[in-house]
Amino acid sequence: MTTNEYVRAFAGAFILISLGLGVEASPLFVSKNFLWLTAFVGANLFQGAFTGLCPLITILHKLGVKDEKASCSN
Repeated sequence: MTTNEYVRAFAGAFILISLGLGVEASPLFVSKNFLWLTAFVGANLFQGAFTGLCPLITILHKLGVKDEKASCSN
């Protein structure tokens, strides 16, 4: 997997988990405060799209995960 795929999987998992823990209709409900985690992940993805700053990518690079090749190259 590449850093881009890890970021997508990590963000998606955190959003689903925090929604499960924060929405009252969920059987996993704990507290509405878990919705703040959903908002944080979404805000981080949004700012990362414009600034290119992503703490998770920095961590993944230190762990040796490679970046993907350009999607246009074959």
